[in-house]
Amino acid sequence: MTVRRSAGLLVFRRTDDGGVEVLIGHMGGPFWARREQAAWSVPKGEYGPEEAPRAAARREFLEELGVPVPEGEWLDLGEVRQAGGKTVTVWAVEGDLDPAAVVPGTFTMEWPPRSGVLAEFPELDRVGWFAVDAAAPLLVAGQRVFLDRLVTRVRGRA
Repeated sequence: MTVRRSAGLLVFRRTDDGGVEVLIGHMGGPFWARREQAAWSVPKGEYGPEEAPRAAARREFLEELGVPVPEGEWLDLGEVRQAGGKTVTVWAVEGDLDPAAVVPGTFTMEWPPRSGVLAEFPELDRVGWFAVDAAAPLLVAGQRVFLDRLVTRVRGRA
């Protein structure tokens, strides 16, 4: 059985009050359109055995957001095996990015189901900055642990 692997990059910034905000994206497509909680994600995507996880995270960030990865030190937030069996690896980088500059990549799927009609949807239909506490309920459950790890790492570096 092949293990599905995904890698991503979580951009964060420090606030004037000593807090941390993260940039996350609302997943695009009709399944997620009417959902808000547990419908946001770290920009990430799958990769195969021929690609290094860090390279995949950089590629997926560019594909999903259409903007370059912010310069800076990458903090390893580790990996998590999600309920569906996929292993997700995430890094964090401190930076600032204007959500209005994002030009999301797209994917094609049959919609409505069994219609034979192919439609194109954005990978992420919107992105935004959120305080960690506000981001937690928005993120899909399997990615919330990365917020805790980020806060621990950032506080340890302060």
